[in-house]
Amino acid sequence: MASSSSSSFHSTPHTSWKYDVFLSFRGTDTRYTFVDHLYSALVQQGIGTFKDDEELPRGETIHPLLLKAIEDSQIAIVVFSENYADSSWCLQELEHIMKCKVERDQIVIPIFYQIDPSEVRKQERKYGRAFAKYEAKKKNVESWRKALFDAGNLSGHVANGPETIFIKKIVKEISERLCVAIPCDNEDLIGIEDRLEDLKSRKITGLKH
Repeated sequence: MASSSSSSFHSTPHTSWKYDVFLSFRGTDTRYTFVDHLYSALVQQGIGTFKDDEELPRGETIHPLLLKAIEDSQIAIVVFSENYADSSWCLQELEHIMKCKVERDQIVIPIFYQIDPSEVRKQERKYGRAFAKYEAKKKNVESWRKALFDAGNLSGHVANGPETIFIKKIVKEISERLCVAIPCDNEDLIGIEDRLEDLKSRKITGLKH
């Protein structure tokens, strides 16, 4: 069983979300660099984030607990890196994320890290070679191709410039989207106003640093 790291900041009984954010990423590319820095920044903002701590055991089918974590997350951040498509687990994650986008109104935010978005949409270069490998093994990849195409066409972020500034931009967007998603004018939602004020103060403090 894969261990996981998560930050819980939930006082929102009106939703079924367990996490604010689910991070999908290729561990060998970004686990100890970009994703680690992004996760730390999200946690510092009080944003409940799911990130698996260790490489998941390899197999043909993704672990059910991971699928449940995706379903329980209000926002999915997909970090497309050079070797993302080399992992059938990542592609299964993405397929389930795009399913949750339709069925659960999950917000999906792609991040293109050291890769052109067109490579994701069109499955070119390393992505194309990964799919050639899957097809040689007679795998049914059409649902993965569609998930990549649809995700690649979503509004997202292309990593450029100083990483610290880039991450602050992403965290700011996530904070704002979470605030918008909370119906602040409902007096029956006890604790919502306090959470919003705390999120805003954390955001301001983070920007000063």
